[in-house]
Amino acid sequence: MMLRRGGIALAAALSLSACVGTVVPPSPSGIGTAPRPAVPTRPAGPVRQPTPDTPIAPVPSAAVAGAVTAVTAGLVSGPSVSSLPITGDAAERALAAFRISCPSLVRRPDPTGLTRGADWKPACDAAARGGDARAFFTRWFETVQVGDGKAFATGYYIPEIAGSRSFRSGYAPIYARPSDLVDVDLGQFSTDLKGKKIRGRVEGASFVPYYDRTMIEEGALTGKARVLGYAVDPVELFFLQVQGSGLVRMPDGDVLRIGYDSQNGRDYTGIGKLMLDRGLIGRGEASMQGIVAWLHAHPEKGRAIMRENKSYVFFRVLDGPPLGAMGLPVSDRATVAADTRFVPLGAPVFLSMDRTDATGLWVAQDTGGAIKGTNRFDTFWGAGDEARAIAGGMSARGTAFLLVPSGTLARLGVARP
Repeated sequence: MMLRRGGIALAAALSLSACVGTVVPPSPSGIGTAPRPAVPTRPAGPVRQPTPDTPIAPVPSAAVAGAVTAVTAGLVSGPSVSSLPITGDAAERALAAFRISCPSLVRRPDPTGLTRGADWKPACDAAARGGDARAFFTRWFETVQVGDGKAFATGYYIPEIAGSRSFRSGYAPIYARPSDLVDVDLGQFSTDLKGKKIRGRVEGASFVPYYDRTMIEEGALTGKARVLGYAVDPVELFFLQVQGSGLVRMPDGDVLRIGYDSQNGRDYTGIGKLMLDRGLIGRGEASMQGIVAWLHAHPEKGRAIMRENKSYVFFRVLDGPPLGAMGLPVSDRATVAADTRFVPLGAPVFLSMDRTDATGLWVAQDTGGAIKGTNRFDTFWGAGDEARAIAGGMSARGTAFLLVPSGTLARLGVARP
């Protein structure tokens, strides 16, 4: 499974300050006395079975070990945009997403080494004028393959879980960012550490790691973090943290919309791999749905496994549209999360994968803690049961081609075929 985001924020406008103010904290013992209200946990639902597809073969190129940017990973000219099987609908969605990204694209430094802000301006000006979407990408872009081009894509979505404003036995608190959580930019102390950050807390005269998942679940945040609400099912809250944002539906029908605010600084551990390695689930059960089913069937063992992921996400109440790592709205079936060292944030990407739903034109508008390395992507599917069914079972392999402004390859000295 993947860790969600620098936090994709959640959709729709709804002020919930009054609702948040009515949250009832748990008893000091952590054990509630009232019975659980009749708020059913949403079933995991089936995985959407994919339609197989045949990916375009990557351009022969050796992967560069230890590459830290797209340029150092090696660049190869890709096929012409006009030759790519981009559907009209995919082009329209991608153009709308690209148009949203443009204000940031022309200003944001690009750590990949591929582009400069001014490079994007002609395409952004053309995007603002509108017109035929497929013709737009053909006219203004060329493709480049980073490294060996071999891509792997997963999926994410906006989950909805059952919740409550008051605590009951077995419920899990949804925490806001704690007051004692400190972010440290190590680059302020040494130029060798530029770009590196850590999180922790002050204990006496020392800076120490922040509480891990087990400590937090056992009450370490009492008096340190506001409780936004409670999740009826701790397993569903765990996966909402993985996604980075979600909807919490209350018994009276009100919806609390929450998005990523921070994280405890501990390393993320994907429990799906742990469960596979230990033989607890088979390859055919390694989807989000299969993992959730196992955790529900084995509550004590499941809690212990979830605690092996020491990472813990804190939330804030949202209003407004979904936001990605650019601080701009993202779009279902058009946005992908990517590693900004290898993909310019805001750039179009064509994925040619071994399943049809992942194949198409996307725009890199988000990031993710587990989305690291060349040609690693996480496709965004929006909200609802269909999005859950697709994203929960998404695992696609194939080839990735970045779309960069025409003239980029010549400037970088990349030979065209």
